[in-house]
Amino acid sequence: MDSWIRFSAQSQAKERVFRAAQYACALLGYTVHRAGSGDEVRLTISQLEAHMSLTRKLLRLGNSAEALEAAKRSIHLKDSVLRLCLTLSHLNRAMYFACDNLLWAAKTGLLHRLDQHKWSQRSFRYYLFALILNLVRDVYELRLLMLMENEVRCIATKAEEPHTAPRVASQLQHLLSVLHHNPPLLLDLLKNICDMFIPMDRLGLYSTGPGFVGACGLTSSILSILTIVHPWLKLKP
Repeated sequence: MDSWIRFSAQSQAKERVFRAAQYACALLGYTVHRAGSGDEVRLTISQLEAHMSLTRKLLRLGNSAEALEAAKRSIHLKDSVLRLCLTLSHLNRAMYFACDNLLWAAKTGLLHRLDQHKWSQRSFRYYLFALILNLVRDVYELRLLMLMENEVRCIATKAEEPHTAPRVASQLQHLLSVLHHNPPLLLDLLKNICDMFIPMDRLGLYSTGPGFVGACGLTSSILSILTIVHPWLKLKP
């Protein structure tokens, strides 16, 4: 298992680059379609997108093991909310990657009888559950940071009524201030929000169209690459 985890870690940066390229192709294909370009150009872009997707699936072969190891680590967290959200998120990611591996085997001809549509839908459901749990974690951490900053402000100003509910404008300003001073949380929140539209569109829960999905996927991929290039931007644990 250790060898799979090392393989996964080495492939992560490359997978993010291919992911960005894949969704860039999706966005480009939508733009070309709206511009009324020829079928040959659109077919070329579509084929390139499919090749990027297949390459990504190859690079993700070790990610199930990495996700299971992450779940084993997160189950020991002291904070019960973080422990629950992160552990379940990692387990759902492990199942998503397992489904993805089967789809890769089917697309390469190793599993001829696999129902690709069925397993694709199943993988996107696991992906969606993981993203929902990640967003719950982000909101929870944001709430904790806002409460901590409120306490600091109350002590500094010696407010007589520290629990008085602030006005909407003040609350929004407070929210933006907390996010501004916590870039890892801001990036993770934006990345998860962007990613949410992908499985929701593929599962038919909220159809947004290939152009919007391509833009969301490209944005989240760039944010992920930033956390790899600058590790301090990655939200921990």
